[in-house]
Amino acid sequence: MGPQPLGDPVDFRSATFPDPDTELRGEHVLLRHTLPEQDAQPLFEASHPPAGDPDIWTYLYDGPYASVEALAAALAEQAAARDPQYRTIERLADQLPVGICSYLSIVPEHGTIEIGNIWFAPALQRTTAATEAIQLLLGHAFDELGYRRLEWKCNALNAPSRAAAERFGFRFEGIFAQHRVVKGRNRDTAWYAITDDRWPALRDAFAQWLSPANFDEAGNQRRSLRALTADA
Repeated sequence: MGPQPLGDPVDFRSATFPDPDTELRGEHVLLRHTLPEQDAQPLFEASHPPAGDPDIWTYLYDGPYASVEALAAALAEQAAARDPQYRTIERLADQLPVGICSYLSIVPEHGTIEIGNIWFAPALQRTTAATEAIQLLLGHAFDELGYRRLEWKCNALNAPSRAAAERFGFRFEGIFAQHRVVKGRNRDTAWYAITDDRWPALRDAFAQWLSPANFDEAGNQRRSLRALTADA
């Protein structure tokens, strides 16, 4: 019997567990530790009627909430958690909380981490700031914390999330059937990932897309992020 196949040798010890107090600041947004009492009102208004978008909660594990106070209580629990590790997305132009994101499934010894529990207020959706928020999470995980693999998982029926994953350069890896029960319904989970060997090219793709030179005088993109990340 011949030798059994083995994976390539890896010179890797461990990544660093993210510090929840580390702020990730870009040109448009700040990702910071959640402040439940301060953040609850604007986040509730952005994600609940009459002015908000309740569809935000369709595929998430939590929400919607009956009141601002109920959301504040949930944010307090999230702020105290170690994994998932939540952050509020704050728009720098007006210091308004406009979304939530998190690191989760954090396994430093294997160099794997996930971003998820992400939702954007309507004012943040489909903006340069929204893309920058994702770029900040990716860059921090790979460039500063030393992770080898970053995952994106979502309900397989969540077409917008799957499209976003592909736009950001994540590669589809398959579907886990009957992976979770969420709000009394079956969830098949679609798995996507970026590995560290692909990150330098994707880092450049994000930088090219976010550059002011990529937008004309009317604010229209000259080249799409999907086109840029497709080459990475």
